[in-house]
Amino acid sequence: QVRLVESGGGLVQDEGSLSLSCAASGRTFRNYAMGWFRQAPGKEREFVAAISWSGSTTYYADFVKGRFTISRDNAKNTVYLQMNSLNSEDTAVYYCAADPRGYGGSSKIRYDYWGQGTQVTVSS
Repeated sequence: QVRLVESGGGLVQDEGSLSLSCAASGRTFRNYAMGWFRQAPGKEREFVAAISWSGSTTYYADFVKGRFTISRDNAKNTVYLQMNSLNSEDTAVYYCAADPRGYGGSSKIRYDYWGQGTQVTVSS
């Protein structure tokens, strides 16, 4: 079993920045592909970014390219999402997710484990 705990959400002004963290339990974290998803009120959960087990490959949704950066520190069992140039459309609950098979990517069905989410609110 893997437990994921997100942190770092909050209220930020338009064009501001936030850094999210996701701490994972378990000694096999380094084998997992990790992803970030988000869900705005009344909308489906959508893919934001993903990173391979080694950190050498990253994937981004088109709407965050150039603004968000995903990274990981396997020694700390933590994955990060640096978010810059935020706007009101980025307001959502952000979730991290783990794929123990190491594939990851943009599809929700690949991820077996999910955190509880952290709220990000961007005020204009």
